[in-house]
Amino acid sequence: MSKFATFAALHVPGDPVVLYNIWDVGSALAVAAAGAKALATGSHPVGDAAGFGDGEQVPLDFVFANARRIVDATELPLSVDFEGAYSTDPEEGAANMKALSQTGAVGCNFEDQVIGGAGLHPLDLQCRRITAARRAVGDDFFINARTDLFLKVKEHDEALADEAIERGKAFADAGASGFFVPRLGDLKLVERVIKAVPLPVNAIAYPGAPSKAEWASAGIARISHGPFPHRALMAQLTETARAAIG
Repeated sequence: MSKFATFAALHVPGDPVVLYNIWDVGSALAVAAAGAKALATGSHPVGDAAGFGDGEQVPLDFVFANARRIVDATELPLSVDFEGAYSTDPEEGAANMKALSQTGAVGCNFEDQVIGGAGLHPLDLQCRRITAARRAVGDDFFINARTDLFLKVKEHDEALADEAIERGKAFADAGASGFFVPRLGDLKLVERVIKAVPLPVNAIAYPGAPSKAEWASAGIARISHGPFPHRALMAQLTETARAAIG
């Protein structure tokens, strides 16, 4: 089985794959040693660890080189947080995603928020971006289409879930492999989205989020940890350094 097929097969509703997000070779090897079945970078930890920050501030050459180094260091399939593919233009973003696929990564996150701006890209444009990306990377590359609806709005209700469902269905039709709904933590709304969208659904484990077992019982197929592993490790480093210095 190829790495692409292995990675896709890990997305089982009710038995979610856990992606404890990494940022470099060292963190990749540490998470692999913990028994991970796959690896995924987070754009925020990659940017913070390298001193660039988040929001497509990491140069593309660095993103690609970092991905290659991780791929070369482990046999586990790697997904890369590629934010908005570094372009709002569908064809330019697709070319960037094709370059990412050539690093050996098996997939990526692709978000619908306007990087450096406000709000989300119009649905039609986002679907054209996904379609162009799919055409560029082929059938096997796992495009995890992310909607930032639940990050942009504090009050999560059925109307917002229905808007997410509209996006998820459209993303599926456009060629997405998975649907990522970060910060949606209301399990009833999670179940509503999962039942309506014909893609494996990805949640994020944030402080105060449902447990892995609760996510699983709702039908989640993938749990990411985003920037939180890096933040926790840096906080621990500060404390141990303070104790040593003090």
